[in-house]
Amino acid sequence: MKTNHFTPLPCGHSPLQRPIETLKKYGVINLDKPSNPSSHEVVAWVKRILKVDKTGHSGTLDPKVTGCLITCINNSTRLVKAQQSAGKEYVAVVKLHGKIDNVKKLERAIETLTGACFQRPPLISAVKKELRVRTIYESKLIEYDEERDMGIFWVSCEAGTYVRTLCVHIGYLLGVGAHMQELRRVRSGALKEDKTMCTMHDVKDAQWYYEQYGKEEYLRRVIMPLEILLVGYPRIVVKDTSVNAICYGAQLMLPGVLRYESNIEIGQECVLISTKGEAISLAIAQMTTSTIATCDHGIVAKTKRVIMDRDVYDKKWKLGPYSKKKDELKSAGKLDKFGRVVDSTPEAWKMLFGDPEKAVNVTSVAASLGKEVPQATATVEEVVESEEETEKKRDKKKDKKDKKDKKDKKAKKSKKQDSDSD
Repeated sequence: MKTNHFTPLPCGHSPLQRPIETLKKYGVINLDKPSNPSSHEVVAWVKRILKVDKTGHSGTLDPKVTGCLITCINNSTRLVKAQQSAGKEYVAVVKLHGKIDNVKKLERAIETLTGACFQRPPLISAVKKELRVRTIYESKLIEYDEERDMGIFWVSCEAGTYVRTLCVHIGYLLGVGAHMQELRRVRSGALKEDKTMCTMHDVKDAQWYYEQYGKEEYLRRVIMPLEILLVGYPRIVVKDTSVNAICYGAQLMLPGVLRYESNIEIGQECVLISTKGEAISLAIAQMTTSTIATCDHGIVAKTKRVIMDRDVYDKKWKLGPYSKKKDELKSAGKLDKFGRVVDSTPEAWKMLFGDPEKAVNVTSVAASLGKEVPQATATVEEVVESEEETEKKRDKKKDKKDKKDKKDKKAKKSKKQDSDSD
């Protein structure tokens, strides 16, 4: 926890309490793809049924393949890239072209094909036919029918792995030849084959039920909030007043952080969420958890992909204490018109904001300038103001000294003139 203090704004909705039209805007469907139509056709049908502007999917399935196809609607299509590169799991039926002595042979062949494997996409695929490496994390034989020479196996693999090619390789290892008879995807990224999965008929019926009777229950069962895809990411909770600035492309700075998760590392992908639990954006962490806890200024995370629409939350930037102080220094000519440091900028401001990449602590800056700040956490204004007061005192002393020197000089001159006249 960074702080308890923030200004709650009456904007946005909790993901599960969103109005149905907003849910359609930020929703995903764990769709059970039917056999025969292509993934693009299925996604286009969903778009037409739900009467939405945009749909996308989490990775193409061949027409004959069934199973988990994450269908993203409107704003959630911004997460498609992340889901396409996530791991996948399949259950496949392999047909051997000849008899084998022992089932153990097939088990060994499937176990051999784990780790990094060379693959060339099949001729019927719409991908460039070049040799590439794909990782197979785990695989195991579920069942084998000796009469029909067919086996069922489960495989967990990297995105872009062709199970069809894998089945051919199993045939090569066994020396009898083989091909893929049937395939079903049981997991795609964050979603798997469970009670959240629904069919094309469910989507059609849910929309019809909503249009006819105005009841949302069925549609809410089919469309889930996009946040379900982001549960595996480390989270940083952002203050309500900082949300809109991030939606406009600002980086997340330390004053905007409310809470954060442990074990965040530099360069790690994380999700920025509002106090109500809405996903604002995906971001790349620029600080570790310990740095966030100990510092007062610096960039916490650089925005990678904004999910939330602009102006869902009110505009609240340029209203905080730092901004007001910055405007004061600009008008006094101590910062240039772009807010950049100049020669006359107070030392405290230079140390705090001179390098935005550097994480700094207000208390340590105050200590290095020899200022005593009574609070446990000093504010920027206190440090800068105390620095300005010191400067004023220094200038006053200098003026006094100059006046004294001038007076002494004058007295000396008049004394000399008197002695000359004598």
